[in-house]
Amino acid sequence: MTSAHIDTFARDNLPPLEQWPDLVFDRPELRFPAQLNCASELLDRQLSDGNGDRPCVRAPGGPQWTYADLHERANRIAAVLVHEMGLVPGNRVLLDAPNNPMLAACWFAVMKAGGIAVTAMPMLRVKELTQIVDKARITHALCDIAVAGQLEQVVAACPTLDQVRYFHSGADDGLEALMARQSDRFDTVATAADDVCLIAFTSGTTGVPKATAHFHRDVMAICHCFPQHILRPRPDDVFIGSPPLAFTFGLGGLLLFPMAVGASAVLLEQASPALLLDAIKNFGATVLFTAPTSYRILAQHGAELRDSALRKCVSAGEPLPPTTRTRWREATGIELIDGIGATEMLHIFISADEEHARPGATGLPVPGYEARVVDENGQPLPPGAVGLLAVRGPTGCRYLADERQTVYVRDGWNYTGDAYSVDADGYFHYQARSDDMIVSAGYNIAAPEVEDALAGHAAVADCAVIGVPDEDRGQIVKAYVVLRPEIEATDRMVEELQDFVKQTVAPYKYPRAIAFVDALPRTPTGKLQRFRLRESGAVQGDSAATP
Repeated sequence: MTSAHIDTFARDNLPPLEQWPDLVFDRPELRFPAQLNCASELLDRQLSDGNGDRPCVRAPGGPQWTYADLHERANRIAAVLVHEMGLVPGNRVLLDAPNNPMLAACWFAVMKAGGIAVTAMPMLRVKELTQIVDKARITHALCDIAVAGQLEQVVAACPTLDQVRYFHSGADDGLEALMARQSDRFDTVATAADDVCLIAFTSGTTGVPKATAHFHRDVMAICHCFPQHILRPRPDDVFIGSPPLAFTFGLGGLLLFPMAVGASAVLLEQASPALLLDAIKNFGATVLFTAPTSYRILAQHGAELRDSALRKCVSAGEPLPPTTRTRWREATGIELIDGIGATEMLHIFISADEEHARPGATGLPVPGYEARVVDENGQPLPPGAVGLLAVRGPTGCRYLADERQTVYVRDGWNYTGDAYSVDADGYFHYQARSDDMIVSAGYNIAAPEVEDALAGHAAVADCAVIGVPDEDRGQIVKAYVVLRPEIEATDRMVEELQDFVKQTVAPYKYPRAIAFVDALPRTPTGKLQRFRLRESGAVQGDSAATP
């Protein structure tokens, strides 16, 4: 393959080939040509196929763009990057904005120009953005003026980031003004299929984010796997959801997957459950991507959702508790499509469609991927045994200059850090993050199982469970509980919750300590950060049952 990259930083900092996972391309749709640019496949091709007038991206109170509109803007921005900002193929471009059509146009512009997109969560602060800029050696940035405050401080601290343009600013030197001076025609760079096109940073559930590099062929591979075989969208679908485009769950579900079939997407800058509900109804959304936390809240509006056009609902980003699956189905009549993915794998690799979903199971390996449950030595375990999840397929982990590559990839397999079991039918059942297993008095207790039990109590709005040191038991189960607003945090409530868990799961799993808190620490993508709970120590309001 002939790389188009003049700036070879990304390729130079990939792990050595012997540390890569085995990549599997055993399906016809995964056999890609040597030269491939995902913007050509996802955007340019829609125009050449005559779909330019089809709706593409929309936003509340904002633009309603067709494929031709997005194509024109992406071309103009690509021209700005090259002719005004001096971008050469292989340069890294920071994209800093909430989900909106201009962010989508900027992402495709970077692809078309042969650059590498590094999309940042809009909630990141100066310290976090600086780490990203330094790690990826970012030289260019396109930023929404609404979140410019943090980036301006980063620019002052990072002299290598010397080409920055802001959009939605209305300024004479703003991106829109520069676009107006450029042609609406731009020849998409003929990148190699294995040229890096995006660097995605892990969302930090462990506290130390890592940079994962993905190729143009990786982007196309995920479009041929989960959506084609599990989701099965239609060209008339309207996608909507809450994850940021910086989160690969959101990039796939809200941009790549709809465009792969000529569908449209609604991009929301704010996607709280209340705003998400309104947008689902107002835009006639048919496909929803969000996390279990949002599904739990949205389930309270089942009557409104039953009257909407919604027909497909995908849950990922964190484990789906069985109680949430049941509540959603009873409230809306829709069976959730659960899935597990990883930034390192780019998107979902285990799932099941509505017809084959099973309560408590994530699903089966998505066609194109293989998965197994193994012990610490990488040996497959029998059905029912709990072990480490190992996966391989057309995508895989390539950390940018990071010694943790050899932890994630072993013997050609990607080790996701999840503890799973597989049943006799081949369905994979989530147990916990491998470091979230609690060992108490010799018993193995999965934190998510206790969380699911607690979540079934009517007083609980949200909860998290960790193991804390205990002199007698090694560890005990401790729960952090957010109560519903009308519920008072009392010792009696502690006892009621403990008794409820004992009646729901094996009694030895109940939380011997409960802390009532106002909110749980989560990443911008909604993932629970248990490490922050472990670091916090004792919290005012802790109560404990008699050992």
